[in-house]
Amino acid sequence: MLAFTVIAGILFLWVVLSRRLARWSITAPIAMMAAGIALTSGSHPPLEFDLDTPDFEHAVEVVLALLLFIDATEVPKGVIKREKGLVIRLLGGALPLALGVAFLTAYAFFPERPGWILAVLATVVVPMDLAPTSAVVRDARIPARLREVLNVEGGLNHGIISPVFLLFIAAAVESRTASADYAEALLDAVGSAAWALGVGSVIGYGAGWLLRRSWAKGWTELSATRLGVLAVPVAAFTLSSAADGNGFVAAFVAGVCIAPAMHHLPDDAVNMTEDLAALLSLALWFVFGQLVNDEFWDGFHLSVILYALVAVTLVRTLPVLLVLARTGLPLPDKLFLGWLGPRGVTSIVFGLLAVDELPHHSGDFLVRVMVMTVMISIVLHGLSSEPIGRAYARSTRHRTDAPTPPGT
Repeated sequence: MLAFTVIAGILFLWVVLSRRLARWSITAPIAMMAAGIALTSGSHPPLEFDLDTPDFEHAVEVVLALLLFIDATEVPKGVIKREKGLVIRLLGGALPLALGVAFLTAYAFFPERPGWILAVLATVVVPMDLAPTSAVVRDARIPARLREVLNVEGGLNHGIISPVFLLFIAAAVESRTASADYAEALLDAVGSAAWALGVGSVIGYGAGWLLRRSWAKGWTELSATRLGVLAVPVAAFTLSSAADGNGFVAAFVAGVCIAPAMHHLPDDAVNMTEDLAALLSLALWFVFGQLVNDEFWDGFHLSVILYALVAVTLVRTLPVLLVLARTGLPLPDKLFLGWLGPRGVTSIVFGLLAVDELPHHSGDFLVRVMVMTVMISIVLHGLSSEPIGRAYARSTRHRTDAPTPPGT
């Protein structure tokens, strides 16, 4: 219980100082991670968490399920229609290319590791999480179009990668057996996704229809509606998992299916779900501090550092520049979209789930790379957010101050 008290106290302290800390790009995830590192270090740390229990694994899964649901409900449909070309290029082109580049780079750095483990690693280091750099997404100095596209990509990115991650995990586990049957693993993954699609659709559409009708007829009130929305991802995740389906896909699909009904509910109907997901995510960032201490107690490995650095920079930037080559976007805008791919909670959750499913040496390797990737991402993306805003402000000022050409 002391751990929860400490986490709550640190969070409250950050809330009190949040505006002042924002001047130094210190977001809540960064503050919680730093506190976790400080309070779980040493041979006899003040706090220590047992990360190998089924309860912790289930808690981590619920965090990701809630985040996937929220991302799906908050994807602005108007932006998708207006920027369909950019969204398709980023999610349908740059994302698969980034996974491929991450895999090939991992093979170059860690040739002794099995191929399926490297494929899992690619899905761990590629997902983006805008929470550690939320100030960028709200920065009015940056063109609204770019921030909107980034929000859409961030909302859909996790839902697309989650089933791929679980498929590669299944293949990696199967590769350890004497008579590996990858066709069976693929069929199981497809069946699991099909169950999840069905469960998520039924629960999402059904709950959305009922909540919308109930609110329109005055049968319910706002506080109850918030609870009803919160129940949707929990029900989709748990029912799909009980039916051997993919709970993450179910939660994401439920969010997609309930989203149209959310337009007919109060604007803050999803607030309780958002707040709970944010609170659980911040607790996970605190636990991430212990992972940092655990994984690097015996020192840093140069190959891991170099791979993480490449994963945070070139693995995303190069594919994005490639798919945006003929879009007419200015080069600074292409670089912005390529650079802003911070790693966070999704990578942490995938890394922790991999530890539970894979042999000890493979799981430790994945977590070690994941931890270094997330740490480098927090530093580089966090420190670059304010300079990016200033650069766009100068660019806008120069365009405004430029003399008008004669005859216009």
